[in-house]
Amino acid sequence: MAEAFNDIILPAEKAERYAVLADEICAVLEGEPNLTARMATVASMLAASFDHFFWTGFYVVDPDKPRELVVGPYQGTLGCLRIAFGRGVCGAAAETGQIQVVEDVHAFPGHIACDARSASEIVVPVFDAAERLIAVLDVDSDQRSAFDEVDASWLQAIVRKVFSITDAA
Repeated sequence: MAEAFNDIILPAEKAERYAVLADEICAVLEGEPNLTARMATVASMLAASFDHFFWTGFYVVDPDKPRELVVGPYQGTLGCLRIAFGRGVCGAAAETGQIQVVEDVHAFPGHIACDARSASEIVVPVFDAAERLIAVLDVDSDQRSAFDEVDASWLQAIVRKVFSITDAA
């Protein structure tokens, strides 16, 4: 995918692509405090920038059920509506606060198959400025071993920049 949005041609090399994308996401979101708008924009821009991103979106910590994630803004096929902490890849990320990079989701204990075409997955915990878990960013691919440390590093950097702000509401 050469042009992802706004007539910007993204570099082919993955780290360079993420660098340009991170800057563009921050530019688009400058001055926007609403968390839903921020999540929707990040999901849309990530999904439009990588052909192998099959499902891209957020599961948000439910304020009424603080050990449960509820589907938030996303791009892709129908997502699971709710995921308990500790269950599946998203629940593992929420439980541990650690990035989960899964080369083969079918080999992951307790994997939740929202769409059977998913083959690999990366999940990044999203913290607010007070270091409270507010969501997880979930990206699935229909290709095995689609994610690596470059993805983990850049996705973490993007969510830190976008959501570790004090004026988000």
